[in-house]
Amino acid sequence: MSKKSVKRRTIIDLQAMKASGEKIAVLTAYDYPFARIMDQAGIDVVLVGDSAGSVVAGYDTTLPVTMEEMLYHTRAVARSVSQALVVADMPFLSYQVDLVEARRNAGRLIKDGGAQAIKLEGGVNVAETIRAIVAMDIPVVGHIGLTPQSVHRMGGYRVQGREEAQAKQLLADARAVADAGACAVVLEGIPAKLASEISSLLSIPTIGIGAGVDCDGQVLVIHDILGLCEKYSPKFVKRYADVSGTIRQGIDDYIREVKDGSFPGPEHSF
Repeated sequence: MSKKSVKRRTIIDLQAMKASGEKIAVLTAYDYPFARIMDQAGIDVVLVGDSAGSVVAGYDTTLPVTMEEMLYHTRAVARSVSQALVVADMPFLSYQVDLVEARRNAGRLIKDGGAQAIKLEGGVNVAETIRAIVAMDIPVVGHIGLTPQSVHRMGGYRVQGREEAQAKQLLADARAVADAGACAVVLEGIPAKLASEISSLLSIPTIGIGAGVDCDGQVLVIHDILGLCEKYSPKFVKRYADVSGTIRQGIDDYIREVKDGSFPGPEHSF
């Protein structure tokens, strides 16, 4: 008997999950193997993040990541996923120049990359851009709070919204993103109380990262939760496994066997 096929998650499913109180689980992926494992595990959303620039390419920020690089990673992930919703990040300068370029690049991530939705950073300042992309029938996920593409303006990766003026701006940003037609919004590096207020205020799902437990879902970087990224260690990350040690042991064993001649053995030879 064949296994029953599982319906792919959609933005409508995410809305229903918020309404029912079911939390939304999101992880980043940048390649075929990791995305395949996540999909088989039942992850709700796979985010092809421009964090690939830091995690995979070793940049200090996400700013150098290009559209071509995001298309490459998105295609790899989309080829492996059959159940989760695939969301692709729009990299720096792919949507800030003008609406025509923003719409074209969003369309490329859907048509050429295979994503089902795109994500971009900003609040009030990108509301018009969100509206223009949504008008193309492309679902948009917003991203407010600590927005990594704004690292220079923020003076580093700092929690946003602790001061009253910042908190008011973030509330305005959240409303602007939702009013522009976003299907969900990531809340990053925001005090838990403020994130809870925003989550209650909005009808669209909120996905938290360093924003407390009251968000409608959570997102983390896969390399962080598996102990594969030693470059950064944010407070909000929980390590669920130490895969780095296992990989190192396997490589050590391989080197030793090559050096002592025990690999390849007869069973590995023709």
